[in-house]
Amino acid sequence: MNPTVVVGCSQLVTLAGPPRPRIREEMRYLAVVENGAMWIENGRVVRTGTRAEIEPLITAETHVIDAKGCAVLPGFVDAHTHPVFGGNRADEFEKRAAGATYQEIAAASGGIRSTVRKTRDATEDSLQAAARRYEEWFLRGGTTTIEAKSGYGLTLDDELKLLRVIRRLNDTGPIRYVPTFLGAHEIPDEFRGRPADYVDLVLDEMLPAARHLAAYCDVFCEPGIFSIDQSRTILSRAKSLGYGLRLHADQLSLSGGAQLAAELGAATADHLERADAAGIAALASAAVQPVLLPASVYALGSNLYPDARAMIDAGLAIVLATDFNPGSSPTPSMAIVLSLASTHLRMSPAEAISAATINAAWSLGLGPETGSLEPGKRADFVIHDCADWREIGYFFGVEHPRAVYTGGVLAYSRA
Repeated sequence: MNPTVVVGCSQLVTLAGPPRPRIREEMRYLAVVENGAMWIENGRVVRTGTRAEIEPLITAETHVIDAKGCAVLPGFVDAHTHPVFGGNRADEFEKRAAGATYQEIAAASGGIRSTVRKTRDATEDSLQAAARRYEEWFLRGGTTTIEAKSGYGLTLDDELKLLRVIRRLNDTGPIRYVPTFLGAHEIPDEFRGRPADYVDLVLDEMLPAARHLAAYCDVFCEPGIFSIDQSRTILSRAKSLGYGLRLHADQLSLSGGAQLAAELGAATADHLERADAAGIAALASAAVQPVLLPASVYALGSNLYPDARAMIDAGLAIVLATDFNPGSSPTPSMAIVLSLASTHLRMSPAEAISAATINAAWSLGLGPETGSLEPGKRADFVIHDCADWREIGYFFGVEHPRAVYTGGVLAYSRA
């Protein structure tokens, strides 16, 4: 394969830095190369620098990509999504607009259980076809890697069906999918009033059977769904089987989810809208990465956003993600998340970029592979239709990418 060079970058945002998640003031340093260029071979970044440094290396065999004065950034890494599901919940969107709460809809057999019923009825092929549509949305927004959860099957066969779809998506498309088993997402209809029996099913059948299909295990830790003790039992079993751990924590109530994530050494604690100072301190002591999901707060009409500033001040390596799902956050747009991070989480635009790229990559165990444009890493990059990287979150609601490359290969082009 001939080498590729990217020239004409108004700014090449490399995020070069220490080989670990970025914390505190490090999150504000993006290692931007003005009038930058990048040399790529075999799908990997070989060198970055100014155009004057890189351009003399070009030969007749070099494939040249002209960014035409646009900003070039790493592809976004969306570290919390639910991208495989049947149907949608547009009817519940209408109900929330009329005043119904997320909890009221769920109590009336809506919410997650509504999607579970539709997903069980869907074939594997139809689920893959729908997910391919969403995959294009992610690409158009500049996302090149996503964490993908199951959780809308809630039977052994249906959870495995979802994980097989995720594996097929990963094997056959341009986006990298990191699969997470989320069988403990809700108590299904047939186990209502018997949550302990469903936990036993997760422990005894689902976790062992899903291990070859999933890298992580997640639990929706929330009173009335999975308690602290139930979540601890499930995640401890998952850890013994070799899963990495993630946890929906302190979203709807202050239940101690952050402390549980710290206790178990989870990779991430996600949501954290109601996390308090003690929970933040526990996460910091255990180096658990918070995954903040402001689009879900917005979509539910809530004003209770997680305290990102306290987490950054505590030295936590914050991650931003979309929480793309059919109910509480039906958006794949990391640009919207960047905007919300600056307007509602009080994060600087640079901190938000770090949280959506390099820190997100490390939360998935992919820090050495992606999330920045440094020598040796995969050439996952996006040419944005703006001269200044800050415009990505500033002009919100806009699909900025002109072209998206994964492993140095064009995956999406607006043209």
